[in-house]
Amino acid sequence: MDKKASRQRRARKARARIHELGKPRLCIHRTPRHIYVQLIDGSGDKVLASASTLDKELRKDIKGSGNAAAAAAIGRAVAERAKAAGVTAVAFDRSGFKYHGRVKALADAARESGLEF
Repeated sequence: MDKKASRQRRARKARARIHELGKPRLCIHRTPRHIYVQLIDGSGDKVLASASTLDKELRKDIKGSGNAAAAAAIGRAVAERAKAAGVTAVAFDRSGFKYHGRVKALADAARESGLEF
C-alpha cells in the first residue's frame, strides 16, 4: 500500500466516525504549496464556509503559502467565517494527514478563534 492509499484509508475510517456524530466537519486538504479548508454540513451536502491560501483577500496577508504561518492564518479565517454562518462546534476531519506541522497550526488557530473541537 502506498502513502496516498494509506492516507485515504485513514480518512475513510475517520469520516465514518464523524458521520455518526452528525456535526459539521472542518475538512482540510494539504498540498506542498497550499492548504484548503471547508466547513461541511453534518449531512455532507452543503459547504457552509471555506478558506484557502488561494483566497485573494488572505494572500496579501501571508508570506508564502506552504508554511505553518499561512496555515494559522487560514485557520483564523475559517473560524471567523464559521461563526458568521452560525457554527461554533465542529468535528475536525484531517483527511488522513498526520496531526503535526501545518495541520496542527491550522487547528490551533481555529480553536483560538472560537471553534470548538
